[in-house]
Order: sequence, then C-alpha cells, then structure tokens
Amino acid sequence: MENKYFGIGLPVVLGCTFTAVGPMIAIGGEYGLSAVYGSILISGLIVMLISGIFGKLLRFFPPVVTGSVVTIIGITLIPVAMNNMAGGQGSENFGSLPNLALAIGTLIFIILLYRFFTGFIRAIAILLGLITGTVVAFFMGMVDFTPVADASWFHMVKPFYFGTPTIEWTAVITMTLVALVSLVESTGVYFALSDICEEKITEKDVTRGYRAEGLAIIIGGIFNAFPYTTYSQNVGLLQLSGVKTKKVIYLTGIFLILFGLVPKIGAFTTIIPTSVLGGAMVAMFGMVVAYGIKMLGRVDFNKQENLLIIACSVGMGLGVTVVPELFARLPEGVQILTSNGIVAGSITAIILNILFNELSFAKKKVTTTDVVEQKAS
Repeated sequence: MENKYFGIGLPVVLGCTFTAVGPMIAIGGEYGLSAVYGSILISGLIVMLISGIFGKLLRFFPPVVTGSVVTIIGITLIPVAMNNMAGGQGSENFGSLPNLALAIGTLIFIILLYRFFTGFIRAIAILLGLITGTVVAFFMGMVDFTPVADASWFHMVKPFYFGTPTIEWTAVITMTLVALVSLVESTGVYFALSDICEEKITEKDVTRGYRAEGLAIIIGGIFNAFPYTTYSQNVGLLQLSGVKTKKVIYLTGIFLILFGLVPKIGAFTTIIPTSVLGGAMVAMFGMVVAYGIKMLGRVDFNKQENLLIIACSVGMGLGVTVVPELFARLPEGVQILTSNGIVAGSITAIILNILFNELSFAKKKVTTTDVVEQKAS
C-alpha cells in the first residue's frame, strides 16, 4: 500500500528470496539460528536507511539495463518450470509420462482459454488451469490430501519463535549484501511493472519501494520468515491476466493472511501437483522473457555497445543458471554475487552500461566543454 514513506504504488508481490538460502545455511552453521534472524532484522533496517541513496542510482537503469535484467529474470526461471513439469527435481517419478502429460495438458488448456475466451475467463486462465490440472491429477491418483487433513483450523503466528535474535556482525554484513543484491532484481521488476501498468516511476517512487521492502524484511524476521524480495513471477502473471489494479493485490494480501491464520485452507494450495504448477509456470515465466524483449525494443540497436551489453549480461545470467558450479571455488562473500544467474547477469548489465554509455557520455560532455572554452579563448 502506497503512502508518503512506503510503497511504490504498483501491483508488487513480495516473497522469500532464494539468494539468501546459501548465506543463511552458512550463518546458521557458524552462529546458530538466532544469528540468522538477527542478521535479517538488521539488514532490513539498513535497507530502509539507505533506500534514499540506492534510489539515486536510477540513472544507471536505462532500457538496455532494465530490459536485459527482466529478460535474464525470465530466462533463469525457465529451468525451474522445466524441472517442475517433470515432477520436481529429485522426485522419484521425475520425467514420468503422467507428469509430462499433466504439465503439457495444463499448458495447452491455458493456451486454449486464451485463444477462445476474452475478459474475465482469460484473466483467470492460469487459476483455471491450475484447478483443472489438479482435478485431472486427482482422478489419476496423484493428489494427496494428507496435508489438508493434518492441518489445524486456526494458528496464530508467534514472534521470535526460534528464540531471541542475536547479532553477529559478519552475519549482518553478509545478509545486508544479500538484501542489496535483491534490490537490483527488484529494480528490474519495478520498471517492468511500471511499463505494464503505464505508470512512470520516479526516484522517490523507487525509494519508497525499497523502503517498503526493508520494512517487510524486518516484519518477516519478527514473525520467523526469511528475507523478502519483489517476486518477478508477478510480471508474467500480470501480463497474462491483464489485471493491473492494485485492489487485486490488496485482496491477495488479505487472502494470504487468511491462509496463514487458517492452515486448513492454506493446505489446499499445497496439494497442487508439481507438474501442474510446471505447466502454468512455462506460460508465466516465458511471458517474463517476452516482456523483457519488448522492453529491449526501445534500445538503439545501431549502437554495437548496446548489443554487447545485452549479449554479455544475458549470456552471463543464463550461463550461471545452467552451470551453477562455475564460481564454486570463489570465496563465499563473492559467491553471493556470482552464484545466482539473475544477480550475475544484472550486475554485468549495470557495469557494462556504465562503461559504454555513462563514461562515454561524460567524456563527450567534457570534450564539448573544452571546445567551447577554446573558442571563447
């Protein structure tokens, strides 16, 4: 929700970031779980405090960077969809015919809804695809209602369930770096959503978005959750559904709170077969890629520098995703920046844009000034 201090005013959804998994495991092994939550709380506070400074970096995110980042986000998510289509990485029936049939059937059903329907039906095509796929999976004997039966009817979240947070500054620095890296991904999502919603965002808007993310990290830490980031999957869902109003996000928040307080209802979302989710993910994540390409359509492709920025950043993002062990021998602090394809590709795009566009612009500006001074003298 947007106000004077918090919120970017776009249909943004936050979720726990996978970037923090590795660092949290390392922190937990070294200092214990209390230090994990202590570092999460402090990192959220730091994000709030430096949001204004980070917001001033907006000039380093022209279309060639934001388009590359969104494209990278979509490309790096595709392998997740593929693994889910096969039944989930590590599953016993990975790649089985029933899993593939469910996944492809769900995807085809969503496509057919888009082809033959408009309006409300098209807007909820993903939801209908998930429901239909789950019903078919039930008759195939692939739906387990045990989680629903075991779930309680009411549950109240207990703050600091795992004990009083402790502060270890090494852990704090690590988690802060994770949070800052997540802001890079969030920036790409902000620009994609602003483009979809046709609402231009300013430095102040982005700053409020960062500040809200920092607040979410703090609240999440208090209630035993992990660090939050802006979920890029929402870009594909918005583009597919065509629903751009923030009222839907408000209702979504209410439903999520309800699901959290009434586990019996929330458990129904866990019985959706992984392969069904995978089929829907192909459409959603693929749409993220498509929208990134659309954003790149504004880039001047006559400049070879822009082509090189896109080539190297997308190549690095995809490469790290496909070969995650590439930087495994580097120090853990460096791996935070290199082990995630989205982060590695985004940082590559930002650095190359500065090298080719920002520095060259500054050079041209100085040269022009020198010429004027020479004429004046």
